[in-house]
Formats: sequence, structure tokens, C-alpha cells
Amino acid sequence: MTPAIFGLSGPCLTDEERAFFKEVEPAGYILFARNVENREQLRALTSELRALHGRDRLLISIDQEGGRVARMKPPEWSAYPCGWDFAALWDIAPASAIEAARANAQLLGQDLAEVGITVDYLPLLDVREDGAHDVIGDRALGSEPKQVAALGHAVLDGLARAGVTGCVKHMPGHGRAGADSHKEMPVVKASVEDLERDIAPFRTLHDAPIGMSAHVLYTAWDKDNPATLSKRIVHDIIRGEIGFSGLLLTDDIDMQALTGSIPERSAAAVAAGCDIVLNCWAKMDDMQGIAAALPEATQEVHKRLQAALNYPESFIDEADRGALLATRDGLLNLARAA
Repeated sequence: MTPAIFGLSGPCLTDEERAFFKEVEPAGYILFARNVENREQLRALTSELRALHGRDRLLISIDQEGGRVARMKPPEWSAYPCGWDFAALWDIAPASAIEAARANAQLLGQDLAEVGITVDYLPLLDVREDGAHDVIGDRALGSEPKQVAALGHAVLDGLARAGVTGCVKHMPGHGRAGADSHKEMPVVKASVEDLERDIAPFRTLHDAPIGMSAHVLYTAWDKDNPATLSKRIVHDIIRGEIGFSGLLLTDDIDMQALTGSIPERSAAAVAAGCDIVLNCWAKMDDMQGIAAALPEATQEVHKRLQAALNYPESFIDEADRGALLATRDGLLNLARAA
């Protein structure tokens, strides 16, 4: 197995993609709006991916957060609130915010499970900081670590109830970054003591099945390498201080925070200790380069992947959906009315 998650170029597999994926056996796939048209098409696509590998439990993932990050959009699918809506409710009634976040995640997860998607890149455990770049902004679940952890746990639970595995991101914390890592390297100069705030939610949820690294340079830990490419941060902070033992993915390896060729970045991330490289843009030359540059996935990575996909089967009941929707909206309206 190639320790990579690859994107697809369109709503169905091309002959070239089909042959390449069958040959290199990637760990999984990530879907974007370009891959999504309607329920029937998406179910057919995910079914073909499973059939291609002969694996019923296959990592088929998506960034479906709600708010401004949503690949599956109305009118075909429901719109979902952003993380900050639950943070606002927390200020009034923490227990209600937890219940609303869980119901929302279960509803969202049911949408994904219905079309064969098994992993959602949610929740964000980034602690929002005043003055930081808004790349996180209203995607965050709060500005206090305990709040972020509590709501993040509810999101993981809600997704799991729908038969979908969540992924905590962006380890060890993107909330205080002053730049967008999609476009440039954020440099965080906070002290080790200050960074305790950033890692606290990840430490609380260290037993999450999947985590995603941040393309952020933390000078207190490693002056030369961002977390994704830093042996010290992966081993000493993510695996050590945080205690995370799940499947560790990179953030999108194409992002402009990183330099070098895509295969070079990928090899460096795995050498640093990341389990799997996430490559989103479905460029065949890049994917071929990654497959050539990476070693076979280790037995430890196989075990972590298998454990991450140990999700329950989803049984979608429309009456249940109605009750979840009423619960979520009734609770969120408390904050809107305040």
C-alpha cells in the first residue's frame, strides 16, 4: 500500500486513474466539489473505488465542515452551521452547545455515510486567537482549550454515530497563525509555555482515530521545519506531549507553505514521522511522483488505518433525522435570540 491519499479529477474515474490507483494501492481518497454532482453519481463513484480495491472499508474522505468549508452543497445537500455557531451557544449554555454539536455532526455524517464517504476532516481543535489570520476564524469551536475539546469530542461522537470517522486538525494547533498556510508559511513565535494552550485540546482528545498535521513553523520547537516536516514535533510533541497514537495525515502537501517538489515534500513528511501524505489536486504527474518517492506503508500504518476505519454501520432513519434537526436548530436558536 502506498501511504498516500489521492484526489480524483472529476465526477467519475478516468481510465488512467483507474489503472494507476489499482497499481499503487493508495491508502485512500479525498473528494472535492469537482467530484460531487448528486447522490446517485457520488454513490456510484465511491462504490467503484471500493470495487477497484476489493475493500469494503476504504478511506474515502472529504472536507465537509459546515459554514464556508463544504464540498457537498445545497440544493442537493443541506447547509450546515460553522463551528463558531456552537461556540456562541457555549457562552450561554455549554451543555446545550455540546448537545447541538453532537446532533449536527450526526446529521452531517449521515449525509456522508449515505453516499459511501467514511472519513470527514472534522473537528478543528485549533484554539482561536485574537489577531490571528482568519483562515481558521469562524471555523473554530472556541477560544478556550477546554471548550474546544468538549465540543470537538461531541463532533467526533456525532460523526461516529452516523458511521463516519472524524479527524482532529491541525496538530499541534493552527489557531494563532498569522498567515494562511495555503498561501505561505505561517511562523508562530510563541513560547513553549504559551503553546500549551494550543496543544491542550489535542491532548484531551489524544485517542482520536485520525489526526492531521499543520504546515506551521513553531520556532520554540523547531526553528527550521514546519510541523509536517519536523521529526521533533511529530515524535516529541504530537506523539509525545500530546500522546496521539492514531493515524497521522499531513495537511494537503500541495499547499504553498511548503517548498520543493511535491514528491520531495511527501518523502520528507513520511521521513519526519507522518503516516500518510494527503495530496488533493489529482495531478497525475504529482501522484506518480509521490508513489515513486514513498516507501511501502509499514505494518504500524496498516494497523492504524484499520483501527481508524473501525466505524459502525450507519442506519439512516428519516424520523431520527427530523428529531436531530429539531434538537440542533432549537438549541442554536437560543444563541441567536440572545
